[in-house]
Amino acid sequence: MDERSEPTGDDAPVIRVAGGSRSRRRTHRALEEIRSAAADGDTTVLETGPTGLRRDEPLILLTRDGRTAFHSAPVTGRLESLVETLERGGLPTDDAIAVVDHESEPSSLPAPDEGALSVGRRRVLGRCGWIESASVPKPDADASAAELASDEPETALSRVREVGLLGRGRGDWCADEPVHEEWEVAREAAAEGGEDREPVVVVNANESDDRNETDRTLLEGAAGEVLDGALAVAELVGAADVVVYCNENDDAARERVRDAARNAAEALTDRLGRDEGPEVVVGPDRYIATEPTMALEAMEGNDRLEARLRPPSPAEHGLYGRPTVVHTPRTVAQVRQAMLEPDAFDADDADPGTRLVTVTGDVDATATVELPTGGTLEAVREAVDLEGRFKMACVGGQFGGFARSLSHSPSAPALEGAGLGTAGVVELLNEDTCVLAAAGRRSNFAVEENCGRCVTCREGSQQLTGMLRDVYAGEYRDAKIRELTRVMGETSICQFGRTAIRPAVTAMREFEREVAAHAEGRCPSGECAPGNGGSGSGSGSGSSTDTGVSTDGGRAR
Repeated sequence: MDERSEPTGDDAPVIRVAGGSRSRRRTHRALEEIRSAAADGDTTVLETGPTGLRRDEPLILLTRDGRTAFHSAPVTGRLESLVETLERGGLPTDDAIAVVDHESEPSSLPAPDEGALSVGRRRVLGRCGWIESASVPKPDADASAAELASDEPETALSRVREVGLLGRGRGDWCADEPVHEEWEVAREAAAEGGEDREPVVVVNANESDDRNETDRTLLEGAAGEVLDGALAVAELVGAADVVVYCNENDDAARERVRDAARNAAEALTDRLGRDEGPEVVVGPDRYIATEPTMALEAMEGNDRLEARLRPPSPAEHGLYGRPTVVHTPRTVAQVRQAMLEPDAFDADDADPGTRLVTVTGDVDATATVELPTGGTLEAVREAVDLEGRFKMACVGGQFGGFARSLSHSPSAPALEGAGLGTAGVVELLNEDTCVLAAAGRRSNFAVEENCGRCVTCREGSQQLTGMLRDVYAGEYRDAKIRELTRVMGETSICQFGRTAIRPAVTAMREFEREVAAHAEGRCPSGECAPGNGGSGSGSGSGSSTDTGVSTDGGRAR
């Protein structure tokens, strides 16, 4: 039942309405109803960003006297009674998914001990859903990595260097490599180039793989902290300009970044001695537009996006020829943590810190969680409900690798060693999913979406798709497929071609018998069976419209 008590006066009641762009309409309706009900009282109502758990959005958090009740997506009409109970001095606990006791004014979301919000270790996600996304560190109240980097640059740099922080995400030039090394390259390039070679920091927030909500969650939930981390990097490399590169379709993330940039300009630029705050630009909603050098091409206004040859790296010759550090929101959020809380990192880890992972696939609702790199991916199962029986996982997004289990560590070295992807996505797939069809859809996607510059990638993806299609016609040339994927992986210019092979390679490695069965006219999962949108007959008739490897050119999904 709802708990009622006399108000203690220790804390004014607060209601937080947490939600992201995927639940924007429902969140706004809930916010309007709560604000209307609380208009005449002393309750503070805050609109916060997503926690990462789409299933619970909008999540209503009601706080009074060191306790918070969590209400998941309550029905319209119920909200008014929640407000009334809170304003009468009680805490509405009926139907709450969790009730948490905490300190008087916690700086981050007080996560429950059970349930999806308890999964992993919320560090960079810690304030998502708890603070107004666009808020930036306040003078004498909040720690600021940018201020530390400005006031004590050697301290800030040494903390990141000693931690050994690696870049996160396919949009980061330093993906799975130490970030501080690229900073030093940028500083040296700037010193050698004179005034016209002033460095620039780019926050590559244009993650165009719809499976991946890690960067979007950070931007919608804690944009101010992302910018604080980006400004800290700018201070260390001597960059006057910070540019946030967003997806043209991510309206909510873009709005919150612009609000945060405006707040940063007002609150931080004077303290940092900067003339202006971060700039926000948009890029196309295309998978290739996330690749770091193609992101720079898009920012320079080029309609045709092609990967740049390397060397030089962007740190040597980047945006308009300037030394450019390209990081994802995930990376700069970790940079901020490493500068402010270095003791939370174990420098002996092969991949210090945590990894953000979006859990999707055959699940009830997508979830983004934060996992310690010392654990296993198995923890993601606790954040979602799987629809059907688990068969496999695709780890790494669009060009992820297939795995039979989730026993792998989320750390970059462990995933790379297992032939899996580090992009930050785990797709849980049930027994109705055919691994050959899934690999074919991804291979066909590579045919349709590659930039066209690299012959190995352009021609290789077509040949790979053709060979996978031939399996349905009864011809499984496993040795030729392996040789083709080896060449693509070793000679493609950028990560697109090097990773596009991963689904096929891991499908053959982990599910060899299932792939070979298609050459005999059988699909063990039933997805490719005649009459089920597949071409399991092996006749090569092109009846499939959903496998991505059919003779009629079925599209990738």
